[in-house]
Amino acid sequence: MILKTKYFCISILLMAFTFSLNAQEGKVNIEQDRDIDKLLEYKKDVKTVKIYTIQVYNTLDPDKAEREKANFLNAFGTEWPVDTHWNTPNYKVWVGKFATRLEADRALVKIKKKYIDAIILQPKLDKK
Repeated sequence: MILKTKYFCISILLMAFTFSLNAQEGKVNIEQDRDIDKLLEYKKDVKTVKIYTIQVYNTLDPDKAEREKANFLNAFGTEWPVDTHWNTPNYKVWVGKFATRLEADRALVKIKKKYIDAIILQPKLDKK
């Protein structure tokens, strides 16, 4: 009786093993709209965009910010774009739109000679 039970258990295990081997085989086909790939590429591109800028001046007075912008343009010319930004309650003078941190660091070395408190920022981009 024990021998029959042993053979029965072994045969059950062999059948389960055989079924599990066959159950693992299969083929999956994924059909998706072509626009999904375009959207994924777009998202990847948008995510990797980083812009660095240098803040050279910060004030509560918009006139002072405009004067400092003019002073910067007199000192450095049009090597980098200069903008004034309003961020409640401050007006800030930002210089440049650098694609890499290295470019921003190189410009900062030049700018720090006149503007000791200049810092590199990575502002959040406006979503339009």
